[in-house]
Amino acid sequence: MFTIDVNPVAFTMGSIEVRWYGIIVTVAVVVVILWMMRQIDIRKTCLPARPDVAIAPVGIVSGIVGAKLVHVLEKLNYYVSNPVGIFSGGGFGIWGAVLGGTLGIWIYLKLSRRHENQHFGFFADLVAPGIMLAQAIGRIGCTINGCCHGKPAPDWLFWSIKYSADYPPPSGYAVEDPSFLAKALYPTQPAEIVFGLISFGILLSLRNRLQTMEGALFLVYLIMYSAWRLGLGFFRTAEVYFISGLLSQAQIISLVVLVVAIALLVHMWRRFRFAEQSTQISTTA
Repeated sequence: MFTIDVNPVAFTMGSIEVRWYGIIVTVAVVVVILWMMRQIDIRKTCLPARPDVAIAPVGIVSGIVGAKLVHVLEKLNYYVSNPVGIFSGGGFGIWGAVLGGTLGIWIYLKLSRRHENQHFGFFADLVAPGIMLAQAIGRIGCTINGCCHGKPAPDWLFWSIKYSADYPPPSGYAVEDPSFLAKALYPTQPAEIVFGLISFGILLSLRNRLQTMEGALFLVYLIMYSAWRLGLGFFRTAEVYFISGLLSQAQIISLVVLVVAIALLVHMWRRFRFAEQSTQISTTA
């Protein structure tokens, strides 16, 4: 068993507490931006369209709004009685950030009628590994903060985690059951850090193989992460909503994203193969 013995508060400014969670999530956002800028710089001579500098702030704002919205809906009973907590610096859902940011950028490009909209998949592929890396970094903040923690683990699970009573995680959205400090928990946050780093490497290895199908790498990212979250959800503490109280909100979203992403990838692959075969026929004719 591993004990998390880190103060979730990095420092204070008067009555304001600055938590490691907020600092690390900010670092994760910066990593995504720097990753995208680096990838664009590397490919500046062969980009299909000129990037719009407004995409970054649009993605950040829509991602934050989506992340907060998903979290508030999941913990609606808590926020109905504590509405001020909605405007706190904590409490974000990763699926809301990913889907909100993606949808926000797509809508922006569509409304602005920019040429990048025709190559949305190309730029989504560029940022996909960076998103996975940022998620792994963000889970470090979750581990310290105590949010997204696992259910009580069996005694034989030697890699379970326990939070130190000296630095209890914040109350409210993070810990609904104060007695959990005395329990060994499934290491859901550290497990996702490891998964994120491994998946980051996998996405990097697939970039060249899938570059001919714009958007395919981003769909692979969605498939990998949704499958992971669907399974991980059975070990996390969360409210359940569906199928006789079996699935949580994140699992329902993961299931929908998994089905849609697989269908889109299969359709993309068939269309690509058809176009490839048509080109071969026309060339030999």
